[in-house]
Amino acid sequence: MMDPLSEVFSLINIRGARCTRFEASGRWSYRFPAKPAVKFGAVLAGDCWIDFGEGQRHQLAAGDCFLLANAPSYFLANDDHVLSDDGMSAFDWAQSDVARHEGNDTVLIAGTFSFEESDADLLLDSLPTFLLIPSRNASATVVRSTLAILDIEIKGTQIGAAVLTDRLVDILLVQVLRAALIQDDGDSLGWISALADPRIGRAIGLMHRDAAYPWSLETLAASVAMSRSAFSKRFKSLVGLAPLDYLLRWRMRLARNALRRGSTVATVASKVGYSSESAFGHAFKRIYGIAPRRYWRSVEP
Repeated sequence: MMDPLSEVFSLINIRGARCTRFEASGRWSYRFPAKPAVKFGAVLAGDCWIDFGEGQRHQLAAGDCFLLANAPSYFLANDDHVLSDDGMSAFDWAQSDVARHEGNDTVLIAGTFSFEESDADLLLDSLPTFLLIPSRNASATVVRSTLAILDIEIKGTQIGAAVLTDRLVDILLVQVLRAALIQDDGDSLGWISALADPRIGRAIGLMHRDAAYPWSLETLAASVAMSRSAFSKRFKSLVGLAPLDYLLRWRMRLARNALRRGSTVATVASKVGYSSESAFGHAFKRIYGIAPRRYWRSVEP
């Protein structure tokens, strides 16, 4: 039986962009544009800082790993007195996954995850703009092992490197989220924190395992031994959605996945708890902006 995070990852369409390696020596500063996605970075050697402006500067050292979610533009640098270059145009990214500035005293690797717009809110809205997993974190050892293999594949030319890189990046995302939960001081990871919350996480698990059940606020609250008001307040504070709104969105994700696999609209409607195609159709269109029958035709083989 899958846990809620694994279930979500099996349904949302995560696409990993290519991974890149940056090597630098001497004095340097590069600026990078805003990115409406989840991006990871890791320092393999040396040190530098990442600066979002307005006093939001974070020192980075070897072994540190970080996530950026819906990040604004930022600078990577090791010297305040160097005029910043455009990190996207200063190197020939079209020809190489490795960028070099003089030497390799400092080495970083990075990659980007992108999602369908309808899926993005689950992770993008849950994560802070900048999430650092420092090398001293107990979980960083596991992350470093994955990073070491990933670095070999980025630099190498062996067959299957692209496939292996994609898989490693997926693994890395889960490892970093795990590490973040361990070091989290409360509820700052939103929906991710909700999965680790004993009661709210159990309620999410119940909805995931039996999405067709006629859940109500009362039955969900009772299943985790909370009052309706306390449960509703806690759920929304962590997840950002009311419990039944979350249930609706989860059902529609299941429905969309089933339609993609070729199931008929009537079958899908019943599978996710709707007694009529009409009611299901209204719910599906509310979330995805298209009627399920039209969606089904668009993905028919």
